Amino acid sequence: MDVSQYLEIFIDETQEHLQDLSQLLMTLEEEPKNEDTINEIFRAAHSLKGMAGTMGYKRMQHLTHMMENVFSEIRNGKMNVTSDLVDILFACLDALQVYLDNIQQTADEGTEDNEEIIERLNNFMESSGDTGKEKKAEVKKAEETSENQESPEVMKFEEFEVHAISEALRKKLHAYKIDVKIDENCILQAARAFLVFKTLEEKGEIIKSNPSAQDIEDEKFEFEFCVILISDSSQDEIQKEIKNISEIKHVEISELTEVPELEQKEETAKNSQEEQKTAGKDANTQESKTSAEEKKSSISAKQASGKPVVSRSVRVDIEKLDVLMNLVSELIIAKNGLVSASNSISGTRSQSFNEEIEYLERVTTNLHESVMKVRMMPIETVTQKYPKMIRDLSKKLNKKMKLYITGEDTELDRTVIDEIGDPLMHLLRNSADHGLESEEIREERGKDPVGNIYLNAFQDGNSVVIEVKDDGNGIDIENVRKNAIEKGTVTKEEAESMTDQEIIGLLFRPSFSTSEKVTDVSGRGVGLDVVKTKIEALGGDIDVQTKLGEGSCFSIRLPLTLAIIQALMVELGDEKYAISLETIQTIEDITADEIKYVQSKEVINLRGNVIPIIRLNTILGIEPVLKEDEDDNNLTVVIVNKGDRQAGLVVDRLIGQQEIVIKSLGKYINNSSKIIGGATILGDGEVALILDVNSLV
Repeated sequence: MDVSQYLEIFIDETQEHLQDLSQLLMTLEEEPKNEDTINEIFRAAHSLKGMAGTMGYKRMQHLTHMMENVFSEIRNGKMNVTSDLVDILFACLDALQVYLDNIQQTADEGTEDNEEIIERLNNFMESSGDTGKEKKAEVKKAEETSENQESPEVMKFEEFEVHAISEALRKKLHAYKIDVKIDENCILQAARAFLVFKTLEEKGEIIKSNPSAQDIEDEKFEFEFCVILISDSSQDEIQKEIKNISEIKHVEISELTEVPELEQKEETAKNSQEEQKTAGKDANTQESKTSAEEKKSSISAKQASGKPVVSRSVRVDIEKLDVLMNLVSELIIAKNGLVSASNSISGTRSQSFNEEIEYLERVTTNLHESVMKVRMMPIETVTQKYPKMIRDLSKKLNKKMKLYITGEDTELDRTVIDEIGDPLMHLLRNSADHGLESEEIREERGKDPVGNIYLNAFQDGNSVVIEVKDDGNGIDIENVRKNAIEKGTVTKEEAESMTDQEIIGLLFRPSFSTSEKVTDVSGRGVGLDVVKTKIEALGGDIDVQTKLGEGSCFSIRLPLTLAIIQALMVELGDEKYAISLETIQTIEDITADEIKYVQSKEVINLRGNVIPIIRLNTILGIEPVLKEDEDDNNLTVVIVNKGDRQAGLVVDRLIGQQEIVIKSLGKYINNSSKIIGGATILGDGEVALILDVNSLV
């Protein structure tokens, strides 16, 4: 069987199961007796085993089978959940993740058998009680049950089953009793039984099975089952079809020539009593009947309303969404072109033309929003792996700590989701290692010995804010200042004139670390610089708030989308530029004499706030072009913000607000200063560059 066509689905679903198991194990460690969690874990492991077996990944299947045995013991109350057991189970999940990574890269699971982990599992099972003997007793009991299974002669047949067999014999069809035995080495006996049922359904109609179909599906049988089939096919034909299914050890088919007896119900005594009832009770009987019918109807209504909602989601390749997004982008450019062309037409536009333009604008905006919703994913897909990471760090660093996550349902563009995982991991590791103090120091300071780390996500306008907070030591700004001078990052004079926020900014410099020793967790000066680079590459920014002795908060602000944004179009000389509306606070008209100087740099005092001025003409090397009706004494300043920091961008003219499509510059321009964030195509076909406010500030 060629399973390559199912590989992508297998990889996606296995990843989901591994994430679910990781989360469920964390819950189980805190609530060892939670039956719902235990059942969910068992189901996830069972599904994972079945999927791996179907795809032919035997090592993965074997490891999940061993895990399933453990979960089965826990579920049956024969094994207690301990921290050591959870450690082993997490080691199993790590091994399964390695298998999955290999499959993702080569479509093969590799050659690692993970015998050491399997041995640890077996040793734990043996040490937690006489599990081996119990297992043998269970198998023996199951074998006895299997031997004592009802044969069709003593099966209890329902009236409709007897009627179906009777009708079949009357129509000269065959009624077969089919006994099937599955190989004892088969791990997926329910899956094999399902294939037998599927094969038989193609040959006729299954009237009855023993055990029931539900019990077989739930694997509540050993390796044998019996089926009553109505068919017009011959015995040899059916036998051949079943034997074609792998891991079927034995098939025996016999034909029923007589209609089996209907199950005798103990109704005689009841009927006798009913006959002796007085005629006056007939009315009561009728009322009871009506009441019963009403009850039945009510029950039916409840069943209908309680029907589970079927998931209506569908997996879509991100590349297909990229193509769709590109088409929407082109549509918006075409719409902007129409608007631009209509504005250049001499005279007044007709009312109908205006209406058509407005209609096209509404359609493109709605289409854009719809495509964006399709691309959105909850941040939960990234955060699921962090509780386990914090648990591992707690043991490695010998610190007690707990992670609290809120806002997991906050949605971000899939492109951002794929990139944000590493920066968040670095920040969490930073909080665990640098932020939280040791248990002894926390107790000395009157704090809870268990350190707290918080990961919060929420939407703020057209941005998503993700906060990583801890209640640890906070950043020692004077220590950072001292380290920066010692390492030659800044001079003593520079360090003394720097604000606290500027000193904190040094932590984001490459190779800068305040850690006195290098560990495998941190201390190499790699981490915060990577975080800053990644986040700014996504069009976001990072801000830090800290208080010594109380803790720190790293706040990341990210755009909801990286494809289409609302922007303010401005002119510098003869060139047009775009500034994202997200970053703009206000637009001010100021006179030249309002500009003051602080440390030889231009600033303005705006309603009590001192804001530095950035002359874009100078930075971009553009010759100013003064038009006849303009006064060179008046300046148009766009006030932008990056976190808590503000700056005023001096522009020549304002064009207006516009929805623009971000296009990558590729390698056409050497953009080492990072002040250009991309380009956009305007309605008249002209290209305008997009300014990166974060880099400018």
